[in-house]
Amino acid sequence: MAGIDIGIDLGTASILVYINGKGVVLKEPSVVAFDRDTNKIRAIGEEARLMLGRTPGNIVAVRPLRQGVISDYTVTEKMLKYFIQKATGKRSFRRPRIAVCVPSGVTEVEKKAVEDATYQAGAREVLIIEEPIAAAIGAGIDISRPCGNMIVDIGGGTSDIAVISLGGAVVSTSVKVAGDDFDEAIVRFMRKKHNLLIGERTAEDIKIKVGTCYPRAEVERMSVRGRNLVTGLPKSVEVTSEDCEEALRETTMQIVEAVHSVLEKTPPELAADIADRGIVLTGGGALLRGLEELLEEKTGINTMTAEDSMKCVAIGTGKFVEFMAGNRDE
Repeated sequence: MAGIDIGIDLGTASILVYINGKGVVLKEPSVVAFDRDTNKIRAIGEEARLMLGRTPGNIVAVRPLRQGVISDYTVTEKMLKYFIQKATGKRSFRRPRIAVCVPSGVTEVEKKAVEDATYQAGAREVLIIEEPIAAAIGAGIDISRPCGNMIVDIGGGTSDIAVISLGGAVVSTSVKVAGDDFDEAIVRFMRKKHNLLIGERTAEDIKIKVGTCYPRAEVERMSVRGRNLVTGLPKSVEVTSEDCEEALRETTMQIVEAVHSVLEKTPPELAADIADRGIVLTGGGALLRGLEELLEEKTGINTMTAEDSMKCVAIGTGKFVEFMAGNRDE
């Protein structure tokens, strides 16, 4: 029996596992809660995410990946092992072949850390693939043709922007501005404008419900609870989508500037292809409303979001393993 092939999207915010033939079988937040006193892991994934910002002193909920890079090696390894087991079930006889994706700007050392952690978690063979390429495959683009495609993959910790042709990235850049920074911008804004202190999770809720980075026709509102910094007491404030647009303006402009800089370095033939075919947005951060319009306004290029943008990278990583395996078996 052949071993299974697995593709893992090792994200700062969530981890997705793709098994060939089955599709994405697991999507969980990349959060681990462990007990400081006994050094044992208490919870992993969704269960641990609910503990973020709500734990007593001896239990810490951490994200072992920061900005797409491993910041806590042992915890990442345990987390990977747990997710691989959960996705494959206990019955696998052979160790799986695993493809893992990394942001396009990582150093060799960071790449090696991902590779080692994956081997330690029980892989027979590890393939490393760059995020924008995985995202392009997952978005259904045929990357093997000599034709330029621009991918903007906005994750939790990093945004990868690349122009892809003939199966590789011609020009690429990775900026450490993404979904987490959108949340932080909202936290800062609430503190400055309303004197209200809110947590990471509340900020994320605001971003999902009323977040936008482009003025909307109708204003949406939601009420937000947090701690008033002046009185120190809990307080409720109403936030509008206009507030969010103001809060996210600076952060989203950094992504627009990165797209600009990649376009500036793109060879003219590929630039012509992109003007013709448009820009494709993938990743969870691409779900932020108004991003398409913002990029379109600033670059003049038609922009669209891939369907199921959250899963693009995982699907692409999984298909990449199949593609490599197919090439090898011939």
